Amino acid sequence: MIPETCLFCKGKVNEGYTDFLGRAGDEVIIIKHIPAVICERCGEAYYSPETSKKIDEIMRQAHQKKLCLRPVPAGIIEYG
Repeated sequence: MIPETCLFCKGKVNEGYTDFLGRAGDEVIIIKHIPAVICERCGEAYYSPETSKKIDEIMRQAHQKKLCLRPVPAGIIEYG
């Protein structure tokens, strides 16, 4: 169930789009332009059950190396 206010900061939420970052082994996976309800104060995103299932399926396929991923430039910074 998608809340009417943010569960973390009680801010107002609005429909919009966001990106999801996950890991599949050593690879970082970015799923772009996901429909979500997003807190305008802290940025927390809430997904519908259907959207969550689709994210889970994409990540499962990424773990099984069944997706053709487009490489993107990234930098790595060591903490400390």
